[in-house]
Amino acid sequence: MPKLQRHIFTCVHERAADSSRGCCAAKGSEDVAAALKTQLHAAGLRRIVRANKSACLDQCSRGTTMVVYPEGVWYGGVGVSDVDEIIQRHIIGGEVVERLVIPDEDLTGRPWPAEAQGGERAESRPLALDGLLAPNDQDFE
Repeated sequence: MPKLQRHIFTCVHERAADSSRGCCAAKGSEDVAAALKTQLHAAGLRRIVRANKSACLDQCSRGTTMVVYPEGVWYGGVGVSDVDEIIQRHIIGGEVVERLVIPDEDLTGRPWPAEAQGGERAESRPLALDGLLAPNDQDFE
C-alpha cells in the first residue's frame, strides 16, 4: 500500500480559560479540523492526505495552529474560511499560503542539527495525484 503523501496536524488543545498562553480550542480549532477533514474527503484526497487532530503544538498564541508534513510548513491564525485555500493552493497546488505562515524564527522549537548547520526546510510541491482523485469513491465517509 502506498504511503500517504501529506499529513496535516491541527491543534485542538484546550487550556484553562485564564491561561496567559491562550489555546487553539478557544479559537475554533475543532471547527477548523472538521472542515479540513470534510473538504479533503470532498476533494477526493482520502488516503492520500491525512488530517489529524493534535494535542498542543506549542504555538498557543498563534492558534488555530496547523502544520503540514513532509514540508514542515506551520500555519497560524487558521480559520474555517482558510481551509479551502490551504487545500487548493498548498495541498493540491504546492504553493504555501504565505499570509498564514508562522515564520521559522517565530516558532518555539529548537533547530534540527542539519538546519543549525545551514540546511533548509523542504519546499512544498504539488501532489502527485496521477488520477487518484476519487470524490465518488465508495469508501468515502
